[in-house]
Amino acid sequence: MADPIKDPELYEALLAEGNSKSKAAAIANAAARDGSSALGKRGGEADAYEEWTKTELYDRAQELGIEGRSEMSKDDLIEALRD
Repeated sequence: MADPIKDPELYEALLAEGNSKSKAAAIANAAARDGSSALGKRGGEADAYEEWTKTELYDRAQELGIEGRSEMSKDDLIEALRD
């Protein structure tokens, strides 16, 4: 059974913007956990996407549910991941 959505209002707004269910759930739960002002400020230790291999980028895009990833170039994957 999937974990419940911790911020249903944000989850629904993200879905309305066209995000996948898994991406919307991850963002909504992170916002509820850390406070929405903390979004985008966690981590910071990962290599720049330009340093990742295309396979690593593809795997991350798959985790986030980015559609069309199998047809994307490395640069396209980087752009999609940053959006």
